[in-house]
Amino acid sequence: MAQFDVIVIGGGPAGYVCAIRAAQLGLATAVVEREKLGGVCVNIGCIPTKALLHSAYALRLIQHDAKALGIEVGSVTPDYGVAMKRSRQVSDQNSRGVEFLMKKHKITVLKGTGVLQPGRKVKVGDEVHEARKAVVIATGSRVKGIPAIGLEINKTSVISSDQALLLEKVPASLAIVGAGAVGTEFADIFSSFGTKVTLIEALPRILPLEDAESSDTISKSFRKRGITVLAGAKVRKATVSEQRVVLEVEAGGTAEAITVDRVLMAAGRAVNTEGMGFSESGVTLTERGFVQVNPATLETTASGVYCIGDVAGPPMLAHKGSREGVVVAELIAGHKPHPIRYDNVPSVTYCHPEVASIGLTEEQAKEQKLDFQVGRFPMSAIGRARASMETEGFVKILREKKYGEILGAHIVASHASEMIHELVVARENEYTVEEVDLAIHAHPTLSEAIAEACLDSMGRVIHI
Repeated sequence: MAQFDVIVIGGGPAGYVCAIRAAQLGLATAVVEREKLGGVCVNIGCIPTKALLHSAYALRLIQHDAKALGIEVGSVTPDYGVAMKRSRQVSDQNSRGVEFLMKKHKITVLKGTGVLQPGRKVKVGDEVHEARKAVVIATGSRVKGIPAIGLEINKTSVISSDQALLLEKVPASLAIVGAGAVGTEFADIFSSFGTKVTLIEALPRILPLEDAESSDTISKSFRKRGITVLAGAKVRKATVSEQRVVLEVEAGGTAEAITVDRVLMAAGRAVNTEGMGFSESGVTLTERGFVQVNPATLETTASGVYCIGDVAGPPMLAHKGSREGVVVAELIAGHKPHPIRYDNVPSVTYCHPEVASIGLTEEQAKEQKLDFQVGRFPMSAIGRARASMETEGFVKILREKKYGEILGAHIVASHASEMIHELVVARENEYTVEEVDLAIHAHPTLSEAIAEACLDSMGRVIHI
């Protein structure tokens, strides 16, 4: 029986980061991974999707803006297969990078499925390994279908993001069920490559977890680009064949049949807990199917067994899982890490324009009956945005009136994913809106919109 100080089950962003931090702290560490290191994010999620989104962005830029930018081009022929292959190269490079990090930090990689055993043991294949200090569960999540209405993923006409990332060519028509971050990003990608896209969301608006103003802006932008957006719509039934899918959709009291070549399921994810030996080892699940953890330590109901990432509960985001990995490694090593502020985990959707947020939405601030002032600034008034022809969107900041606390911030803009972190740092360190304004923002930059939104929340906006 091989022994380690720490055994991490799962080599995704939560697991491999936890392993690296544990190794840095002098703990003998092993990672169990049945597929490629990097998990869903690196291999069939975040990274390849962003590569395809960049291709989609470049394609739109050439097709629609090249002439205005002083560039004459001939005929433009999109080739999703080539873009897909490039995205695979990017993913493979990142996965090899994780392999290198495992070797650099002398972390043992155990290939196979890890099954938890009582007493901080993990079985991989026919071998059992023991953790002297802790086992960390980081088994992640997977895409799920909706078999009750006929939408079971068959990998041909009903696909998940996994299959979408491997297509050689785009379908002529595509319905996307679920308009959260994943569904919205794929709507952007496939529409850019010429697919007729219908985006379907059961809740009243797309990107339902974002501020209503952000959601409305993306809806309008998508509709201008020819994407059909159906919010507050329910798929009642699906008739599936290998060549097409007929969806019976009800929206606004009206029923219609939508026929498409393929359906992409993006209506949530299921966590990986089945067959992992959790219940046999004393690990309890919540009513929603996540692993039950102590919020302060992320320890499960089994002593010495911790849980991080998607399987530990929402938000199901790679960066949240990575931070949990660092915190758990430090706790195991006897340190006292800075507590995670789950209300300060940024959310980003990488469609174009991008959507990024932190903290409360305006609706949530109203529900909590907080005394706040909204500051807004349009990207169309920013010189850098005009220069790059990226004027869609805005920055919106919710300022608590008495003390100037940043209750929430919402950005719809090109590069919103990069802009949001100024406000994440500000909230983490309890800076006020006034203090953000005191920081001189370089001109011309997109981030000037943050400073102006701060000023607007205080009634002192300059450039509108």
